[in-house]
Amino acid sequence: MGVLYDYFAAASDEQAAAAIDLDGGPAGAEAVSPELRAALDAGDREAVDRLMRPRVRLSEHGLRVLSTKGIDPVVQMGTLEGLLTRVDADIVFARPRSGRAVAVRDEGERLVLTLTDELQQALAEQTPERLDAAAVAWSRTEEFWGKGDPELLADFLRELSQLARDACDQGHRLYCWACV
Repeated sequence: MGVLYDYFAAASDEQAAAAIDLDGGPAGAEAVSPELRAALDAGDREAVDRLMRPRVRLSEHGLRVLSTKGIDPVVQMGTLEGLLTRVDADIVFARPRSGRAVAVRDEGERLVLTLTDELQQALAEQTPERLDAAAVAWSRTEEFWGKGDPELLADFLRELSQLARDACDQGHRLYCWACV
């Protein structure tokens, strides 16, 4: 099945930590949309692919969430931060909010981790063109085994950038709920 990741914004580490015990995590138990159900029933692969792309949405818990698989909040986000800020990875990973756990359950099978303020700010300031260029470079990193899909990553980055902008506007920070 893989690891599920919900990127979300919260007003404090304490509020973010509370998300670990929410039913279905920050994203909640998202039902299949009628559009996706129709595309699946019709066998419309193109529509299914489009409708399955990660999008920021308001969850049943009142949190703005970007759910995905395969993009971890520590190593891959650290690499992204290095690309966006032109800061060496060692410095990125040494930052106090780089993947710091604010909540842990089930012997680490569920976690809420911090993202750095520097990554949040960098994402919030990017233009779509800069995000597209970063996605190409990011897709070629060893964290994606050099075979990431730049188009899918660019789409994800544009959504994450919007989440970061919204968080900055509200005085919130970015977090990631991970579930094995």
